Amino acid sequence: MANTFKSYGTTAIGTTLTDAYTVAAATTATVIGMSVANLSVDTVITVDVVINKGVGGTGTGTDYYLVKNAPIAPGGALVVVGGDQKLVMETGNKIKVKSNTAASVDAIVSALEIS
Repeated sequence: MANTFKSYGTTAIGTTLTDAYTVAAATTATVIGMSVANLSVDTVITVDVVINKGVGGTGTGTDYYLVKNAPIAPGGALVVVGGDQKLVMETGNKIKVKSNTAASVDAIVSALEIS
Protein backbone atom coordinates (compact mmCIF):
# COMPACT_ATOMS: atom_id res chain seq x y z
CA MET A 1 0.00 0.00 0.00
CA ALA A 2 1.27 3.43 -0.94
CA ASN A 3 0.73 6.46 1.29
CA THR A 4 0.73 9.74 -0.64
CA PHE A 5 0.09 13.30 0.51
CA LYS A 6 -2.09 15.19 -2.01
CA SER A 7 -3.56 18.67 -2.35
CA TYR A 8 -6.60 19.56 -4.46
CA GLY A 9 -7.98 22.98 -5.36
CA THR A 10 -11.32 24.10 -6.74
CA THR A 11 -11.85 27.70 -7.87
CA ALA A 12 -14.81 30.07 -8.16
CA ILE A 13 -17.38 27.81 -6.47
CA GLY A 14 -20.88 29.24 -6.60
CA THR A 15 -24.48 28.47 -5.69
CA THR A 16 -24.61 24.76 -6.54
CA LEU A 17 -22.90 21.94 -4.66
CA THR A 18 -19.54 21.48 -6.37
CA ASP A 19 -17.17 18.56 -5.90
CA ALA A 20 -14.01 19.75 -4.14
CA TYR A 21 -12.53 16.29 -3.52
CA THR A 22 -13.41 12.73 -4.52
CA VAL A 23 -11.64 9.66 -3.16
CA ALA A 24 -10.36 7.60 -6.08
CA ALA A 25 -11.10 3.92 -6.70
CA ALA A 26 -9.24 1.43 -4.49
CA THR A 27 -8.22 4.29 -2.17
CA THR A 28 -9.02 5.48 1.33
CA ALA A 29 -8.07 8.93 2.54
CA THR A 30 -7.59 10.96 5.67
CA VAL A 31 -8.40 14.60 5.05
CA ILE A 32 -5.89 16.53 7.13
CA GLY A 33 -6.88 20.03 6.06
CA MET A 34 -9.58 21.95 4.25
CA SER A 35 -9.98 25.69 3.83
CA VAL A 36 -12.63 27.69 1.99
CA ALA A 37 -11.72 31.28 1.05
CA ASN A 38 -14.10 34.17 0.35
CA LEU A 39 -13.02 35.83 -2.91
CA SER A 40 -15.07 38.98 -2.24
CA VAL A 41 -13.41 42.10 -0.85
CA ASP A 42 -16.63 43.61 0.51
CA THR A 43 -19.30 40.95 1.07
CA VAL A 44 -19.81 38.38 3.83
CA ILE A 45 -20.81 35.10 2.23
CA THR A 46 -22.12 31.85 3.69
CA VAL A 47 -21.03 28.36 2.70
CA ASP A 48 -22.19 24.79 3.06
CA VAL A 49 -19.66 21.95 3.06
CA VAL A 50 -20.94 18.37 2.90
CA ILE A 51 -19.45 14.91 2.70
CA ASN A 52 -21.26 12.50 0.41
CA LYS A 53 -20.94 8.93 1.67
CA GLY A 54 -21.34 7.18 -1.68
CA VAL A 55 -22.70 3.65 -1.61
CA GLY A 56 -20.16 1.14 -2.95
CA GLY A 57 -17.94 3.90 -4.29
CA THR A 58 -20.66 5.39 -6.50
CA GLY A 59 -20.77 8.83 -4.88
CA THR A 60 -24.57 8.70 -4.91
CA GLY A 61 -25.12 8.34 -1.18
CA THR A 62 -26.39 10.74 1.46
CA ASP A 63 -24.93 14.22 1.99
CA TYR A 64 -23.86 14.98 5.59
CA TYR A 65 -23.09 18.57 6.57
CA LEU A 66 -19.67 19.45 7.93
CA VAL A 67 -20.80 23.10 8.11
CA LYS A 68 -24.07 24.75 7.06
CA ASN A 69 -24.56 28.47 6.35
CA ALA A 70 -21.13 29.24 7.84
CA PRO A 71 -20.25 32.93 7.38
CA ILE A 72 -16.91 33.97 5.91
CA ALA A 73 -15.78 37.60 6.14
CA PRO A 74 -14.63 39.45 3.00
CA GLY A 75 -11.17 38.24 2.04
CA GLY A 76 -11.28 35.71 4.88
CA ALA A 77 -11.22 31.94 5.08
CA LEU A 78 -12.95 29.15 6.99
CA VAL A 79 -10.89 26.17 8.12
CA VAL A 80 -13.35 23.30 7.85
CA VAL A 81 -10.85 20.56 8.71
CA GLY A 82 -7.51 21.15 10.42
CA GLY A 83 -5.52 21.07 13.62
CA ASP A 84 -6.52 18.05 15.70
CA GLN A 85 -9.56 17.32 13.51
CA LYS A 86 -9.26 14.78 10.68
CA LEU A 87 -11.82 13.25 8.34
CA VAL A 88 -11.64 9.61 7.20
CA MET A 89 -13.08 8.96 3.73
CA GLU A 90 -13.58 5.83 1.63
CA THR A 91 -13.59 5.10 -2.11
CA GLY A 92 -16.18 7.24 -3.88
CA ASN A 93 -16.81 9.61 -0.95
CA LYS A 94 -16.91 13.27 -1.96
CA ILE A 95 -16.54 16.64 -0.28
CA LYS A 96 -18.83 19.24 -1.86
CA VAL A 97 -18.97 23.00 -1.34
CA LYS A 98 -21.68 25.58 -2.04
CA SER A 99 -21.84 29.34 -1.49
CA ASN A 100 -24.78 31.72 -1.33
CA THR A 101 -23.08 33.88 -3.98
CA ALA A 102 -22.02 33.00 -7.54
CA ALA A 103 -18.31 32.26 -8.15
CA SER A 104 -17.39 33.48 -4.66
CA VAL A 105 -15.17 30.86 -2.99
CA ASP A 106 -12.07 28.75 -3.55
CA ALA A 107 -11.53 25.48 -1.69
CA ILE A 108 -8.30 23.63 -0.88
CA VAL A 109 -8.31 20.04 0.40
CA SER A 110 -5.19 18.28 1.70
CA ALA A 111 -5.33 14.52 2.18
CA LEU A 112 -3.22 11.48 2.93
CA GLU A 113 -4.31 8.87 0.38
CA ILE A 114 -3.74 5.16 0.92
CA SER A 115 -3.94 3.00 -2.20
